[in-house]
Amino acid sequence: MSSPGILLLARADGSGVATSFNTAPLGALDPFAEARQVAWRGDDGVSAGLVRLTGDALIEDFPYSETLVVHAGHVVLSSAEQTLELGVGASAVIGRGSRVAVHASSGSEWAFCAVDVENAPARPGLTLLPAHLWLEPSATLEPPILIGPAPQCRALSLFEDEVTALKVGIWDSTPYQRHGRAHRLHELMHLLEGSVTLADDQGGEVTVNPGDTVFVVKGAFCAWTSTVYVRKVYAVK
Repeated sequence: MSSPGILLLARADGSGVATSFNTAPLGALDPFAEARQVAWRGDDGVSAGLVRLTGDALIEDFPYSETLVVHAGHVVLSSAEQTLELGVGASAVIGRGSRVAVHASSGSEWAFCAVDVENAPARPGLTLLPAHLWLEPSATLEPPILIGPAPQCRALSLFEDEVTALKVGIWDSTPYQRHGRAHRLHELMHLLEGSVTLADDQGGEVTVNPGDTVFVVKGAFCAWTSTVYVRKVYAVK
């Protein structure tokens, strides 16, 4: 299931999710307007949902910074500098202001988190988010929020935009449990390994398994329980 602030966007096996989507462009310049299925759109420029696209598009000036995780088909992103071929489970970032060609095979689908901040400068380029990278030790959680021992966490940021405060990368952790609290940032999570259960304050739970993608809204109450090692792609703002 999904809760109002913990939105399951897509399952690895393609099974249905309880999240509600609206077919709508993110704006007048949205290159995927009719293919866009929006689950969340905030007044701070952050949106999340799905894109279902077949065919080709050439975008001269990509209007957002968009993190995408492929759930069906095959997506090719090409710029003057590089070409990224994304199969199911692969993820990447298209930076704001990029000139990019997109080819989506028949029935392609990806989960997305887009950040559109008015008058933000361009941050062009394509960034691949490889699943297997050497990660650096990162801060653990503060003791009052934890239930049990503190986990060992590692992370590597692969895309950062200081102007919009968007950070995208890979994170992992040993098992842990923490009390619920208001989520400090908007976060797109795509689970690479392990399993985690996210719980709201109304009794709702969302269990996220490898290959699933979920979006947690900034300010949403969210508790975390993982009994195994977890590795994920994250996009936070």
